[in-house]
Amino acid sequence: MKTQFLSTFASLAILFSASLSSAQTAVPQNNQEKKMPIQKTYDFLKATQHYFLATVDGDRPRVRPFGTIHIFEGNLYIQTGRSKNVAKQLLANGKAEICAFNGKEWIRVSGILVEDPRREAKASMLKEYESLRKIGYSEDDPNTMVLYFQPGSVTSTISSFTAPPVKMKF
Repeated sequence: MKTQFLSTFASLAILFSASLSSAQTAVPQNNQEKKMPIQKTYDFLKATQHYFLATVDGDRPRVRPFGTIHIFEGNLYIQTGRSKNVAKQLLANGKAEICAFNGKEWIRVSGILVEDPRREAKASMLKEYESLRKIGYSEDDPNTMVLYFQPGSVTSTISSFTAPPVKMKF
């Protein structure tokens, strides 16, 4: 009986070791999978050029068109002016949703937007959108505000009338 117990224990230890080993080798694949939804979401939104951003204002939804989308340090960013109502709404309640349509498919991106006050984040956004400088935005201007979707809070869904939805999380 003792031998049978040791044999079973040894078998379980080998299985556990093998599964731990395969889980460790799967980590880079999982990290790659996490990057893919962000990139796919960014590519869709960048191609549409404009999207609609919904925020919460007290107990009311507020929706407006936007056009900035950027990846910086592995996070998905938007830009606005701190003096705008949208900025005030996002600082009070970061829950937001983006929706865009490319003529065949639409995307919905839900998550929590968090301000990134760093100069580097603002400079990166302004490098991609030089036109913002022409209307007064600068990485040193306190009105320039960039926000990113908090990792782990984001659900991005691409839908159409002809195919099942593609749901991604990051």
